[in-house]
Amino acid sequence: MKGHMNTQIGEVLIDNEVIAKYAGSAAIECFGVVGMATISMKDGIVKLLKRENLSQGVNVVIEDNKINIDLHIIVAYGVSISAVGENLISNVKYKVSEFTGMEVEKIYIYVEGVRVMD
Repeated sequence: MKGHMNTQIGEVLIDNEVIAKYAGSAAIECFGVVGMATISMKDGIVKLLKRENLSQGVNVVIEDNKINIDLHIIVAYGVSISAVGENLISNVKYKVSEFTGMEVEKIYIYVEGVRVMD
């Protein structure tokens, strides 16, 4: 289901892919996040995604004009995962709700791996 808003001058539909890309971009800006991750179903191997493929590590579901987001991330070695998670949730929630004009109901974070920063 797409995001849906009625305004004075018409109707606005926002595709889930657009929201996923925006949420992925907001997520990698956060301290301690190395990048977005995807899991190869064939091999079960976690891959770090490049900037062009950020939306593959994000799943967006819209129900009753409320957004639920799943973020699959790789964190930096030595950082507090709980601190990164709190920062990530507040940053993504604020940016996506400002961008779309819809409420972000829940954000689920899946830490798929840890990587040493160079």
